[in-house]
Amino acid sequence: MEEADELIRQYGLEEDPEHVIIPFTDKNGRRKRRYLLKRRFVRIVYAEGYHIDYPLADVIKATIKYPELLLSEALYLMDRESNVETEH
Repeated sequence: MEEADELIRQYGLEEDPEHVIIPFTDKNGRRKRRYLLKRRFVRIVYAEGYHIDYPLADVIKATIKYPELLLSEALYLMDRESNVETEH
């Protein structure tokens, strides 16, 4: 959770006792917020019957980078980008 706490400080995110709150502006200029539960891992369950537990820090990064996408899609893009970077 230390990495998540560092991201909260680094990006000036809001939080309450149970959530990390990520403010963003949507493509129509409306101010919105994403609420992420403060848990060590966030489980994404896929329709194919499997699941992946992502560290909260990865979930925060994906949400900051792609706030309007579904969390599963944002995490997929982040994972794909990190694989491309490590191949070079």
